[in-house]
Amino acid sequence: MDIYRYDESLREQGFLRIAGIDEAGRGTLAGPVVAAAVIMPEGIKIERLRDSKKVPEKERDLLFYKIRSSSAYIGIGIVGPEEIDRLNILRATKLSMKLAVEDLPVSPDILIIDAVSLPSIPIKQLSPVKGESISASVAAASIIAKVTRDKIMLDYHHEYPNYNFKKNKGYSTREHLEILQLHGPCPIHRKSFHGVMSLELSF
Repeated sequence: MDIYRYDESLREQGFLRIAGIDEAGRGTLAGPVVAAAVIMPEGIKIERLRDSKKVPEKERDLLFYKIRSSSAYIGIGIVGPEEIDRLNILRATKLSMKLAVEDLPVSPDILIIDAVSLPSIPIKQLSPVKGESISASVAAASIIAKVTRDKIMLDYHHEYPNYNFKKNKGYSTREHLEILQLHGPCPIHRKSFHGVMSLELSF
């Protein structure tokens, strides 16, 4: 499927500034949830742009820089683990998306959000399921969010090297769960998540 066709059909309806929105880190045990809002320039097509989950890490980095250098408008929203614990992950995810839209340097005409709606934002919205697979703007947002969050987790790896965040990015891999059993949670773990606080910890 041509993911550019979805956005082009909206432009034909008069929506010129189309902001795709997606997040990274919603299901992890540690670190922030990061959302990106991306308005791609009309007529720009980035080869092999697709859902970040289907892109190897090195290619994601390349796509990240291609998007950044394409004159796209980009907004980022970050909500940390303490706020996630306070709000719950769904509300924190929506907050990160709202912050990403507010971070855009221009106001969009329409939002395409991957399977989520943002009632607090008075802009027309579409919420297609698997939006990153049908919309170029959402696919671009998924790349920007994922690479941005991975860079944050790399910084946390240097701060908390015992947890190997460089490799697991905070996800509940077997190794990460074994490390949690050995060391217990660190300050960036989400204390409200079952996978963090339900373990038999060796304090």
